[in-house]
Amino acid sequence: MNDTSVKITPADRVTNLEKYIFVELAEIKEEARKRGIKLIDLGMGNPDRPTPDYIVEETIKSIKNPKSHGYPNFRGKDEFQAAIKEWMKKRHDVVLDSDITAQAVNGGKEGIAHISLTFTNPGDINLIPDPYYPVFSRGTWIAGGETYLMPLLEENNFLPDLDAIPKDIAQKAKLIILNYPNNPTGAVAPRWFLEKAVKFCRENNILLVSDMAYGEICYDGFRPLSIFAIEGAKDVALEVHTCSKTFNMAGWRVGFIVGKQEFVDALFALKVNFDYGTSTIMQDAAIAAMQMPYKYVEETMDKYQERRDCLINGLRELGWNLKTPDATFYLWVKVPNGMKSKEFCKMVMEKSGVVFTPGIAFGKNGDNYFRASLVQDIEVIKKAIEKLKEAGIYYQ
Repeated sequence: MNDTSVKITPADRVTNLEKYIFVELAEIKEEARKRGIKLIDLGMGNPDRPTPDYIVEETIKSIKNPKSHGYPNFRGKDEFQAAIKEWMKKRHDVVLDSDITAQAVNGGKEGIAHISLTFTNPGDINLIPDPYYPVFSRGTWIAGGETYLMPLLEENNFLPDLDAIPKDIAQKAKLIILNYPNNPTGAVAPRWFLEKAVKFCRENNILLVSDMAYGEICYDGFRPLSIFAIEGAKDVALEVHTCSKTFNMAGWRVGFIVGKQEFVDALFALKVNFDYGTSTIMQDAAIAAMQMPYKYVEETMDKYQERRDCLINGLRELGWNLKTPDATFYLWVKVPNGMKSKEFCKMVMEKSGVVFTPGIAFGKNGDNYFRASLVQDIEVIKKAIEKLKEAGIYYQ
């Protein structure tokens, strides 16, 4: 029986969401493939290198261990907590103690979304950079909050101008999300800016959420600061870490959030009502990742740096004037004059088969740029440059 009078609709929080841009881009790429266009995908941020064998082998041991087969520890088991503590001290010189603790999460994206749900009431204002990783805004919208967008402009080195935020907005704001090293711009945050951000949050009672997804994707000796390297940060901050990019574990979905006990307790109170924690098997994989010799990470970074230099040199030959980024595996590149990002990227794909991500995918302030990813082998990147030259794609 098919009763057309029956009508069941999703909640407004779903129907009002914008279509997730990467789903739309995947559909565009699939349609192009069906038309016979051979694509070289420099669009997505999915690491192409395999997870190191050591991590895989230690994970297999965990899979075979019957103790891994039950429900996991909600917080993250003691061994995982100990590995996080060691990692934060070793890599960021941050000491986890009775004041600062950690919560296991199923990847950084899930963690950020749940932070928004934990701290945002309907009608609250959250300060979001623009351009931004989509979950920054969507977590707020799903929680019923409103976003105040902070432009990331090239003339400000893609740092938000905190002084430009109206005082009434700052006083009403519930949280601010910062992401340095930054996706999509590749920008990094100097100490003075982080100090200013912490001061701003302390003065306005704002939770500072620091997304460190690209904290280890760095070049030429650069090291980003943990927010907890800044005096006073522990009273206002949470920091999100993930294994996805550092250890080529994007599909494993494991990470952790570090912060003040009361903030982590609030996040915990929400998460226990949504999930049963992070799989013990994935926790063991993360432990192996954080404890293995760091040379495995350095080898990956060397590969990315080689690719970065290759793609920058190729685009410079095509007329682009690019700065060399210190971090992330992205280049943030201007669209030629007179074009918008989606229009330009579609034209490039049709003419050359090379796929870039249009900057509009990350917010309205990204529409004059496109993002190029370094998650293809260097020979593929060289081929992409050749295809762009053959198709006459130049900056003009």
